[in-house]
This record gives sequence, structure tokens and C-alpha cells, in this order.
Amino acid sequence: MPDEDKLKALGRNTISEALGIEILEVAPGRVTGRMPVDQRTHQPYGLLHGGASVVLAETLGSVGSHFLAAPQGKAAVGIEVNANHLRSVKSGWVTGNATLHHQGGKLHVWHIDIEDEQGKAICTSRLTVMLIPSPNPKG
Repeated sequence: MPDEDKLKALGRNTISEALGIEILEVAPGRVTGRMPVDQRTHQPYGLLHGGASVVLAETLGSVGSHFLAAPQGKAAVGIEVNANHLRSVKSGWVTGNATLHHQGGKLHVWHIDIEDEQGKAICTSRLTVMLIPSPNPKG
């Protein structure tokens, strides 16, 4: 797993920090994280906002690609994300598990499954990430 300070620095002053997303595990081809379901992530009916689920999914895949690409002097940017919202959640935490489906030289494709605290499927998502020259060569 990457150094905790590097993980915190990556998310500092971003939407991930604003929504309370926490990265729990990073391994080659796999990232796990969680997000609170509260006023920051609710839609007007008091349910988890689908867009918040998409932010969690894109964050997890992008973090995974970042740690694969940075040693090669590349940055990872999302270019397509889709999501199917399967069940609503009112409170607690949701946990996302991102798994690398394809690792190419220019593109990564991730599958992300998000579940509630009871392990019930909330959202399933696919993220495509493009690798570009890093604007910060130190990664």
C-alpha cells in the first residue's frame, strides 16, 4: 500500500476530501475505499446521491491508475465513467472495491462495485482512464 501521507496529499483540497472519501487499501490492480452517507452525499430526498457514488467510483479507479502510472512519469485522468444505481441508502457508509479489468499503455479500465454496510449492492460502475504525460514528473 502506498504511504499514507501520499494518499492524503493526493486527495487534499479535492472533491474526495469534501465528500469524506477514505482510501482503505491500494494494491496493484485493486483499490478499496469508503464514503459516508450523510448531508454531504445526500440528494434532496435524503438518499445517497448517484453522483456521489460516481465520484467514489472514479476516485478509486483513478487512485489505482495513479499508482500504476506515476512511476512511469504518467498521470491518470478519467475519460469515461458509467454507473448503474441498484439500491438506495439513507445513512452509514458505502464501500467501493475497484478492480483493474484492462491495463494498456494508454488506457486502464476499472470495474467498481459499491455496497452498503450489509454487503448489499448499491452501484456498479465502469471507469476508463487515459494515461498522459505527468504535469508533475515527481508523481
